[in-house]
Amino acid sequence: MIYLKLLLTFLKIGAVSFGGGYGMISLIREEVLAYGWLTEEQLLHFIAVSESTPGPIAVNMATFIGSAQGGFFGALAATFGVVLPSFIVIILIASLLAKVMRYAAVQAALNGIRPVITGLVLGTALILLLSTIADVKTICSPVSFDWKAITIFSILTGSMAVYYKFRRKTVSPILLLLLSGSIGIIFYL
Repeated sequence: MIYLKLLLTFLKIGAVSFGGGYGMISLIREEVLAYGWLTEEQLLHFIAVSESTPGPIAVNMATFIGSAQGGFFGALAATFGVVLPSFIVIILIASLLAKVMRYAAVQAALNGIRPVITGLVLGTALILLLSTIADVKTICSPVSFDWKAITIFSILTGSMAVYYKFRRKTVSPILLLLLSGSIGIIFYL
């Protein structure tokens, strides 16, 4: 039963998500918390691990959540569910792309979807920021600042700004992950 629920849940997420893995995080969060599969804190850990491991974040999250709920076959069901809609759409688009992109309505629809994806990504980032730094879970929950997390965030933001000022390019995400992990070990051990 859990395998079918994982498959259908992630199939729905994969079918209605636009904008890649970061656009899916808000939908994954909503579904996972609604089913009680993970707590907010566990979900944040899954997001951090999913960002840190190779591969698309949505596929990694589906795999990890499926594994936590149903072992190997749960991971397989969730991963298959989240990947299948994109696979089908890519096959269809690849066969029709040249013909379809000539239509102004298609270009207009894609231009209309872009701001929604931006809003989903920014909303998810804000939720993650507030829950990590201020321990805010809902709009009515009390604010409890995590000064260690704020310090790590400030160090990383400052490092990125200084690096960009002198090198005129952004810091490698791998370097940021290693730096934040090292600082996290120092602060939280």
